[in-house]
Amino acid sequence: MRAAILASLPLSLLACSHPGPAPTAARVPTAAVATTDAGVLLTYPLTRKVDVVDDYHGTKVADPYRWLEDPSSPGYQEWIDAENALTERWLSSIPDRATLRDRLTALWDYERYTVPFREGNRIFFQRNSGLQAQPVLYVVDLPRFEPRVLLDPNTLSKDGTVALAGTSASRDGALLAYGMAEAGSDWVEWRVRKADSGEDLPDRIRWTKSESVEWAIDGRGFYYSRFDAPAGDKELREVNRFQKVYFHRLGTPQAADRLVFERKDKPDWFVGATVSDDGRWLVIPVYEGTDPRNGVFVQDLGERGSKPRQLADVLQAQYRFVGSQGPVLWFQTTLDAPRGRLIAIDMRAPDRARWRTLVAETEARLETASAVGRRFVLNYLQDAHSVVEIHGLDGKPQQTLKLPALGTAVGLYGRLVQEETYFSFETYRAPAAILRLEPATGDLRVFRAPQLKFEPSEFESRQVFYSSKDGTRVPMTLTFRKGTTPDGQRPVLLYGYGGFDISETPRFSPTWLAWMERGGVLAVANLRGGGEYGEAWHEAGVKLKKQNVFDDFIAAAEWLVKERWTRPSRLAVEGGSNGGLLVGAVMTQRPDLFGCALPIVGVMDMLRFQRFTIGWAWASDYGTSDDPEQFKALYAYSPLHNITPGTTYPPTLVITADHDDRVVPAHSFKFIAALQAAQAGPAPVLIRIETRAGHSAGKPTTKKIEEAADMLAFTLRALGVPGGQ
Repeated sequence: MRAAILASLPLSLLACSHPGPAPTAARVPTAAVATTDAGVLLTYPLTRKVDVVDDYHGTKVADPYRWLEDPSSPGYQEWIDAENALTERWLSSIPDRATLRDRLTALWDYERYTVPFREGNRIFFQRNSGLQAQPVLYVVDLPRFEPRVLLDPNTLSKDGTVALAGTSASRDGALLAYGMAEAGSDWVEWRVRKADSGEDLPDRIRWTKSESVEWAIDGRGFYYSRFDAPAGDKELREVNRFQKVYFHRLGTPQAADRLVFERKDKPDWFVGATVSDDGRWLVIPVYEGTDPRNGVFVQDLGERGSKPRQLADVLQAQYRFVGSQGPVLWFQTTLDAPRGRLIAIDMRAPDRARWRTLVAETEARLETASAVGRRFVLNYLQDAHSVVEIHGLDGKPQQTLKLPALGTAVGLYGRLVQEETYFSFETYRAPAAILRLEPATGDLRVFRAPQLKFEPSEFESRQVFYSSKDGTRVPMTLTFRKGTTPDGQRPVLLYGYGGFDISETPRFSPTWLAWMERGGVLAVANLRGGGEYGEAWHEAGVKLKKQNVFDDFIAAAEWLVKERWTRPSRLAVEGGSNGGLLVGAVMTQRPDLFGCALPIVGVMDMLRFQRFTIGWAWASDYGTSDDPEQFKALYAYSPLHNITPGTTYPPTLVITADHDDRVVPAHSFKFIAALQAAQAGPAPVLIRIETRAGHSAGKPTTKKIEEAADMLAFTLRALGVPGGQ
């Protein structure tokens, strides 16, 4: 899902060259079904059906496109080629497509930085100059501030599909562990590079899906989490279970790595590792699937022969390690505080009755907490935007930062003794700038800010609240060019996610900006299932309550129509991953309400998602068809199973990628095959299948621009917006 595999792993849209009509595509039978408003005849591939019927607790469910789950099936690649060729032919008939691509290229051409982190006397960060396929890793040797290239992923592949997937430096900054991912896969291979010379050590660590490793304080090795190697050629489809923590000592083969933690009785546990600043404590968070509530094991590394011991039970509350001071460990937790609080645990007397509250729960959700500059830096979420506070180590508040606008702050990490921390700050109107904060003084200054080819002040954001079907008050943010007023005719792009405790906060997108430049309104709804208002908000949108999420989204669309921002034929709906499921669900429940649907890498088969790669972990949010009661709820909204033949569905462009090993492309393949067979109206229902790309991470900039241009071109034409004809 959009948040990978949670904290310790740590659990958060695009394109290549468009294939022409490949010779193999001609071998796929076709059937004419629809014409577009431009008179382009759509002849969909006649997707082969198989006689497969499953029995779910007495309910017989046909799965005629099961063969599309297996890449070795006869005709699999030919079907992909035929679908891509049809989509390319339709998109190429849009005169404005090239203009959109040019404008997106210009908007994407700005400096982008990751949040810097410091170890020893070195600062590490990534920078993309604008149109580079992948960002480049730089290092700064203090006290001089002259960044130098430490690693350029753009030199590692001709097509820019090898990406930097994670970095972690030793405490003295001498060594950098870095993870590499290929073609968008979640699999990461870790390597080690000397920070002074750029020379790689021979060490290689495989079969991880983690975005970080954790160095021992002496720099002689690091802790990491891994799965067993998948069988044969099934690394992109095989179920991943039984994750373990190992310690790798530099200079030794991976086969010799020491097993630190495993639970053979807990196949669904995700496990990670964090070493305290003083090197004494190894903190091991354990998660059951993607449930944000976790357990904690702690090992005293200063005690010879010590073993990890359980400190907190799984599925009671969230626990995120913040730091330590001697025998006292600090945690951010939702225990007895659904929106979060900060607690202290003395390991000399760690029983729960002795845990102390340092910062109590407030009306805002505590997103992150860190111990840096001998202070606590607390990042809250207040009505879906960031509020940053600084507290003393005694928990007493000292000050609230004055942020530039209502936006999103990400970062604010560091070591307890470090004087500074860094974070990114962005809004719907402006991309991320990197800010430097000294917690002791509250001094806040710009570290890096991009030079832009547009003026953010020409646009404005407005937060509104609306009532969902059951009366729940839901926030939504509208962003548009200043002077835009409701007239019942505006093209509106409604975006949502609504799952996995993930908060949808302000973020900048060149694609969304290009949409607003064309007169469009962007609407982002903060649906239940997310984390905007804490644990209760999340729980209100999971398992048997998942329909609440769809009701919230439908209510957002109805509000936009009622308040005369738009009308159904001018309303597009977009979402990715869990948000792709969202779009698939609402367009099948209310096909009359939308003028365009963009389900991106979505979970569309809610009866079989748990049978592929990491899909089983999503049962914490979705439930599973193996349970009779949960099956009924899943079957009631599963997008694949709620497509009705003879229905007029809105224009739909499904987006997926052949190397997506998180939400396997079979979800999108089966959905579009069923949708094309069922479509009764003239609107196009197409699929765009990217090659050598995955779920989202690590995609080259050119692919992002090309896909964004196609999505915009499709949407503008579907909604009848001038320039999209």
